[in-house]
Amino acid sequence: MIVEVGGVGFQVFIPLSTFYHLPGLEEEVLLLTRTLLREEGISIYGFLSEEERSLFDLLCGISGIGPRLATNILSGIAPHELVVALSAGDSERLQAIPGVGKKLAGRMALELREKMKGIPFVALPQPELREEEAGLVQDLISALINLGYHRQKASRAVQSAMAARGSEIGFEGLIREALRILTA
Repeated sequence: MIVEVGGVGFQVFIPLSTFYHLPGLEEEVLLLTRTLLREEGISIYGFLSEEERSLFDLLCGISGIGPRLATNILSGIAPHELVVALSAGDSERLQAIPGVGKKLAGRMALELREKMKGIPFVALPQPELREEEAGLVQDLISALINLGYHRQKASRAVQSAMAARGSEIGFEGLIREALRILTA
């Protein structure tokens, strides 16, 4: 995303867990950031909660996980679920995250299991869906699964389509938008 501060636009990499809770365009947002300086340049990673930023820092501390993969991991699993999976050492659940294989899941479970115990965690509020919207979301996810997409990818694409276009465009418009997201 591009965040404008005092007339200057900054590219900020954010996980989907943050994206789904952003306000509309031209509205103010407070992001907690982590700025990383590397040979190839400066990268800024943004989060809506301290918990997300802490998880990002912990993930980046594991061998084989850089900031991009840490952001992808936070996009592939809700922060609260990640804490639960890491606390339990559930490497099978961790392997379900896109980009995390068997070896990496095992390393994450081993290295972060003890660090997760006793971490106070407050999940971001999930947006409330009206009953008809919830049914529409389930229908869209089911349609994408029937087209051969993995449930998690289908769910993320539907959530992104809903965030971008809203439910007013109906099933056909949302399925087109979700397919566009999946093939981009």
